[in-house]
Amino acid sequence: MGSTVLPYMETKPKLIFFTDFDGTITVDDSNDFMIDNLGFGGDRRRQLNEKVLDETLGFRDAFREMLGSIKTPYNECIEKLLQNMKLDPYFEEFYYWARDNNVPIVILSSGMRPIISALLEKFLGHKPGNHLHIVSNDVISRDGKNINSESGWQIIYHDDSHFGHDKSLEIKPYANLPESERPIMLYAGDGVSDLSAAAETDLLFAKKGKDLVTFCERRGMPFNTFENWSTILSTTQDILSGKVSVQEAAKA
Repeated sequence: MGSTVLPYMETKPKLIFFTDFDGTITVDDSNDFMIDNLGFGGDRRRQLNEKVLDETLGFRDAFREMLGSIKTPYNECIEKLLQNMKLDPYFEEFYYWARDNNVPIVILSSGMRPIISALLEKFLGHKPGNHLHIVSNDVISRDGKNINSESGWQIIYHDDSHFGHDKSLEIKPYANLPESERPIMLYAGDGVSDLSAAAETDLLFAKKGKDLVTFCERRGMPFNTFENWSTILSTTQDILSGKVSVQEAAKA
């Protein structure tokens, strides 16, 4: 497969950064916030997440049940999130560094595109540049209602996988490039929706104290912990500059 058919290779980057959005780029998870405050609450959400971690329930079904408990009109959900969500304090610096150093940022999210786009535009103060890409689920009408009405919306999944959005599918074509063309690929995430992508890249950043760390530890999968994007930025800079190899960074 030639690199010309792969969109993130158009500028011939040496490194591509794939990342989760909720709880990774944002401090808190916007979906968790909606479920906890507008839906059936945190206790039931945590019960379902535990079933996903134990692999007794697919993420797709668990997440649909969680979001289905939210009756608030979609535009009001977005307004609530714009008032309450915060950007990781170092992500903006990473965003501009990536732009200036030809590092595509690919957001792979189990969230919904309108929410991600609205939050990023607020955080950055402008629409994201061409080096940032969003691959996510979306939102559609429920029972023919207007999405901005009571119980009027539902999630529409990106694919037919049990994840709803199998994030590994976006990464694999790049991983399968010939060695001479293949870029270094990094990934950052925090939760159960990142499980499919966790083993696909050269280095995984897993957020300290979150479910992805638990999963990796259970599976014996290697990962680097991070608390905020300052760690990710400095490590990525070192790898791109050749100061350290991916293998050295993974052992750090």
